[in-house]
Amino acid sequence: MIRLMEVLLHGGTRLAGWRTPQIHQAVLSASALPPSRYGLNQLRYDLRKLRAHALLERDGQHNAYRLTDQGVKVAVLFVLFHQRLCHPSAHSLFHHQPDHTLVPNTKLGAAFHKADNSIREIVQLLEAA
Repeated sequence: MIRLMEVLLHGGTRLAGWRTPQIHQAVLSASALPPSRYGLNQLRYDLRKLRAHALLERDGQHNAYRLTDQGVKVAVLFVLFHQRLCHPSAHSLFHHQPDHTLVPNTKLGAAFHKADNSIREIVQLLEAA
């Protein structure tokens, strides 16, 4: 599920959305997985779960998927948290960590820095325990 969220985020918002075979190929190539490890049935199951939680919407006209606004927020939080906890061993598409001395001038940038700082504090508390 994390790989799927990461691919959907990293690909940005595609105008026509993502078709299932495009998502499947992107997840496999980004994670260097063989098709036997993450099949189309598993992808369809994950897509249904994301849709059930209103994190993903389907454009019936194009038969494609895209993250909702809430889906983007949840995906960013999950991907950041996973990257911070598993960074040395994780094969993440997002290797950039924000510069903590810069002050972002957008709402999204400020939210990203706030989430990153909170996750960093949690990781430091876990390391101390």
